[in-house]
Amino acid sequence: MSDVALVEKLVDKHRDLKREIAKVIVGQDKVVDQILLSIFSGGHSLLIGVPGLAKTLMVNTIAQALGLNFKRIQFTPDLMPSDILGSEILDENRKFKFIKGPIFTNILLADEINRTPPKTQAALLEAMQERAVTVAGHHYKLDLPYFVLATQNPIEQEGTYPLPEAQLDRFMFAIKLDYPSFEEEVDVVKTTTSDDPQTVNPLFSAQEISDIQHVIRRIPVPDNVVEYAVRLVGKTRPLNGAPDLIKNYVDWGAGPRASQNLIMAAKTHAAVNGKFSPDIEDVQAVAFGILRHRIIKNYKAEAEGITEEEIIRKLF
Repeated sequence: MSDVALVEKLVDKHRDLKREIAKVIVGQDKVVDQILLSIFSGGHSLLIGVPGLAKTLMVNTIAQALGLNFKRIQFTPDLMPSDILGSEILDENRKFKFIKGPIFTNILLADEINRTPPKTQAALLEAMQERAVTVAGHHYKLDLPYFVLATQNPIEQEGTYPLPEAQLDRFMFAIKLDYPSFEEEVDVVKTTTSDDPQTVNPLFSAQEISDIQHVIRRIPVPDNVVEYAVRLVGKTRPLNGAPDLIKNYVDWGAGPRASQNLIMAAKTHAAVNGKFSPDIEDVQAVAFGILRHRIIKNYKAEAEGITEEEIIRKLF
């Protein structure tokens, strides 16, 4: 199938996929859109929201609709790296045998990722970057496609370990979940308190998703769009020549990975909307989710209540 036909097919399948997810998840359209953009781009996502907003259910439903293997790890203060990666045991023949941990899957839900110490959080880094795991000197490749979708509760501070910037940077999107509207909450209560279970049908296979990722990488991007994305990321850095807003309110800006992710996400955003090449509007559409967690505000910004979204919007 030609690349043009594959993009046209993706538009239809993306629409069907959203319809399938909506059987279980009420509202949260922007959140679902961003998770799907990160999956089709081959990136990871961090979901930030208070308890009870169906973060875990959403990831589970998306995994079912994509036809991928799904595993969940509940991160706790006593979780060890071997609980994620797996460990070697002595079998009945007194030979060492490697038992794979839950990291060996297609979609890994890292639930409440900030509740575990840095040593255990670091067990995910190699898997997120290289799609591989090294245990006891042996190198294991993970099945592709591979995604980490992590959740984080922004209001609990006791017993949590903030994610290091190097780990945050490996997440393509940081996605904020808000409370549902009144009408949406009424629908949620009606559907979750009745005895009418919804079946989510798988619409893709692992191979199809890998094919889509390769097609998206082949989408051409005009030079002016690449330059716009790089300039946008450059403006977030409080260096000489930076806007006054950045010098006053930002300690550290986004790195080159942000520029790469902006272009990949803009390509995917264009493809799912039936366009064969991204433009500046596509870059702006994905900028909030990609830059939000890469801008480190200073104390003055916190004191004055300046949000990352306000800073990003003024850079367009």
